[in-house]
Amino acid sequence: MPWTDLLDAGRIVVLDDPGTRAQVLDHAARLLSGGSPAQARALSDALQQRERLASTAIGHGVAIPHARNQGLEARGAFLRLGRPVDFDARDGAPVDLVFAMTASDDRPELHLEHLAGVAARLSDPEFRDRLRGVRGVAQLRRLLLPPAVAANAA
Repeated sequence: MPWTDLLDAGRIVVLDDPGTRAQVLDHAARLLSGGSPAQARALSDALQQRERLASTAIGHGVAIPHARNQGLEARGAFLRLGRPVDFDARDGAPVDLVFAMTASDDRPELHLEHLAGVAARLSDPEFRDRLRGVRGVAQLRRLLLPPAVAANAA
């Protein structure tokens, strides 16, 4: 499954005032939860716990917070932050591009494949520049989603 299959137009957002890292992770959890408040709380806790183990920032202003969760299919959410947030990245750069992910506990190999695919794509400096340069969520969705999906989301 390509990393783009994790995304849905409704889970691609621009947060003009993202707040703190914890608030960004809470927002990501709500996007990933499918509308369930209980699932959002559980995901937020899981994302926060994973972040306490080690920063999910991969450098160059990118973070890939992720957690596994029983009973929830693999999903992704993309958040472009209007103001960079400190994620304790090794390179010291604050984060403004966040790709949050969740996967089912019973498919750890698929979770690792998704992580690798997202990290590879977001390691491309030209792609990161394009993500930062587009105006508005509609253009961001067109950049992140396959053309047929993006056309239906507009």
